Amino acid sequence: MLARVLTALQTAPDVGKITVVAQDTAPLAADPQVADAAAGVAWLDSPGSIADAVRAAIETADGPLFVTTADNVLLTPAIIAQFLADANGSDVAVGLVERRSIAAAGHSTQRTWLKFRGGQWSGANLFYLGGPQALPLVEFWRGLEQDRKKGMKIVGAVGPLMLLGALLRVVDIHGFAGRVARRFGLNGKVVPMADAAACIDADKPADIPVIEAILAQRQAAARASSTAASASASSSS
Repeated sequence: MLARVLTALQTAPDVGKITVVAQDTAPLAADPQVADAAAGVAWLDSPGSIADAVRAAIETADGPLFVTTADNVLLTPAIIAQFLADANGSDVAVGLVERRSIAAAGHSTQRTWLKFRGGQWSGANLFYLGGPQALPLVEFWRGLEQDRKKGMKIVGAVGPLMLLGALLRVVDIHGFAGRVARRFGLNGKVVPMADAAACIDADKPADIPVIEAILAQRQAAARASSTAASASASSSS
């Protein structure tokens, strides 16, 4: 999984320094497939939570921070390019896929859907943090990871009326995300992803056949494109 994600990141022109964070990175770095894809990658052992690692990274980053996960195996340079282009200029952004996009693409997968007015959304494991100004939101995220009273923390952050509006579906996902970000003094946005596969990650065994089918489709499309390009070059000569 990690080798595929690293390959996508390495070939994305808008991605700079890449750091892999895990509790124990040594076995990952020693894997032959990962090593082939990890030229120039930094490795960081972090015994804490994901939010702890993100906080440490954003405090030392020279610019915006792009965060994704090792199980995001269908990540492509095109997905990265669209997300970063649409997230640019915000303090914080998150990539989501609308449920109708999944249905239209013909992908059969079980996801967790956030239900709002006008649609249902699933996360794409794509996060953009524009700089240190996003630290208050990262701290809130860290608190959610550590505090058992998560429900009350969410209410405190977004306000009971806004949370009720989301539950009753009288607010759309963009309004909700913008309101949450403003509570931390930030400009936040949701980035709807054009590629429906962006929200399919390897969470459970049932996801693997779906992922393999999509990868096979991509390989077939790439071969067809290469064949067409060769035929066009031959006819031109």
